[in-house]
Amino acid sequence: MKRLSLLIGLLIVMGLIATACQPRGPETIKIGLNAELTGGVPVVGASCKNGAELAVEEVNNAGGLEVGGRKYKIELLIEDNEDKAESAAAAAQKLNAAGVLLMIGPNASRNAIPAAEVAEQNKMPMISPWSTNPKTTIDAATGQPKKYVLRACFIDDFQGVVAARFAITELGTKKPAVLYDVASEYNKGIAEIYKKTMEEAGIPVVAFETYTTGDKDFSAQLTKIIESGADSLFLPNYYTEVPLQVQQAHKLGFQGVIVGSDSWGATELIDLCGADCEGYFFTTHYAADIATPKAQAFIQAYQAKYGKVPDDVAALTYDAFGMAFQAIQTAGKIDREAVNQALHSIPSYEGVTGVLKFAGTGDPIKSAVVLQIKGGKFVYYTTAQP
Repeated sequence: MKRLSLLIGLLIVMGLIATACQPRGPETIKIGLNAELTGGVPVVGASCKNGAELAVEEVNNAGGLEVGGRKYKIELLIEDNEDKAESAAAAAQKLNAAGVLLMIGPNASRNAIPAAEVAEQNKMPMISPWSTNPKTTIDAATGQPKKYVLRACFIDDFQGVVAARFAITELGTKKPAVLYDVASEYNKGIAEIYKKTMEEAGIPVVAFETYTTGDKDFSAQLTKIIESGADSLFLPNYYTEVPLQVQQAHKLGFQGVIVGSDSWGATELIDLCGADCEGYFFTTHYAADIATPKAQAFIQAYQAKYGKVPDDVAALTYDAFGMAFQAIQTAGKIDREAVNQALHSIPSYEGVTGVLKFAGTGDPIKSAVVLQIKGGKFVYYTTAQP
């Protein structure tokens, strides 16, 4: 009897040891963030990081993300791409080597396009919150949609049309002009769509001027624009560049209306531009002052954590993480292929920037809003449906 008891006890201990030695899989889910924390657009990177950390904090505070009957904490791995194409690609390689399940970012198209190549080559799912250039999700060799890359924002083909139609119908422009950075994929792409839309409407663009990233003196281009008799000026350029361009235009005597794109969306634009930008318009992804209940909850949480209203990059990043969390849960396992398939199978997602509908590609179909700079704030003006 004593021998039998010892045998039973031994079997129990061995069973416990065997159970303890069985692989349980990861206790956390690694998600990478590839953001412009330094370089030319640091506010973009800061907003992206804020939106990411808020999204992850909310899930972890709720006990983690439930996947296949288990709860996982989210581990956020952050890499600074320095707002450089080569650094963005290197950051993507580093996150891939670290074993992230997927990568969020980069934001600026000049960084997202090379990072997307790395993601595609390594079969690492990627969602860009803010890159609107079509090349981010299109394979350059085949012209077909990339299989592992999505975005949370509309594309420039849509935004350029919205901006042009707004200038025609709302502002009554007859002699539009454009000044854009020819060295940047984002600026160049949207400028060309804007020009094409104007010409298709029978309105010739009287001046189509360029500069190169880092330029500070735009007087030669602006002088040509003024001499062309332009009654409107489209600046699809970053918030760090626009104030100088607007101020120099005014100093040279330009009196027409100025229109921008979503790259104006950082509130620092108002600080840098001041009264010079008062009354002007730009297209973007969401308006905080007409937020849905879901967006209002996000805005309140963001303000409580960071002490300010979230901009479009923060909101889009939060949506990108929301899409990722939903896809991981749908996949039911921590597996890149399964998560990628779930991401590409999302018919629609209700985010804080609106409803994102997908139709076979990584590009969502969604509305845009036009904001006006009024009283030192971004104020909702109108909505443009796809």
